[in-house]
Amino acid sequence: MVKESSSVTGGKGMTVAPSPLNEIKLDLGIILTVGGLLLLVQGRIVESVPVQLLVLVSYGLLGLCWIVIRTRKVMAEIARVQEQSSNGPD
Repeated sequence: MVKESSSVTGGKGMTVAPSPLNEIKLDLGIILTVGGLLLLVQGRIVESVPVQLLVLVSYGLLGLCWIVIRTRKVMAEIARVQEQSSNGPD
């Protein structure tokens, strides 16, 4: 007798395939969410349109720099590990 699950995923839950870039994906999701919220409320915080634009552009550039730095760091670590494994014991 087969037990049927009411879940679409078959009771496994939502999972993400293991990847070294998962942390960066999470960072990007947080940056985009906060950016969206900032976009919604920035008109109430600052009334000047040029200052609003400066706030949004600054946030976007900081987010971009953060993602680029994190990605380069993770990719360098992946390359280092691969190099060590290829130069391993002979």
